[in-house]
Amino acid sequence: MPQLNKGGKFVFGRSRVGEDGSLRIPPQAVEEYGLCREDRVYIFTGAKATGGFCVTRRGLLAPSKLGHILRENPALDGFALPAGELISYKGRRYGWLPLLSQGRLSLASALLEKLMLVPGAELLCIRSSDIAFTLGAKGPLLERAKNFSGEIPVY
Repeated sequence: MPQLNKGGKFVFGRSRVGEDGSLRIPPQAVEEYGLCREDRVYIFTGAKATGGFCVTRRGLLAPSKLGHILRENPALDGFALPAGELISYKGRRYGWLPLLSQGRLSLASALLEKLMLVPGAELLCIRSSDIAFTLGAKGPLLERAKNFSGEIPVY
């Protein structure tokens, strides 16, 4: 996993959105965040500077300092929303998706549009915290990745 600059964020790799909206999460991120322990993941919109979206699972989010997101949104907490539907809460949008085999997600065209993504987009998979990682679509870190002399695998 490369670190793009000294003291900077670590990246797991790049994930390319397929023509059908499929996306593979880098295996190291799947392992580090224990995604395969559950069959669904929560997603939420990324920071304005990075775009894209963040990914976590119930076992990490619920007991964390961000657990109030689930407690205050019972439809999200109980997976009662349709997969890929986003709800707004305190400036971000939240939803869930089934985790498919080999750490894959399927993003319907309506979800891609809401996330301001398109098929073919390359997202940088960034270790954000111990709660979630980011699949970033823009910003300075992505520019550094483009100019990085080492290898950043594409999934």
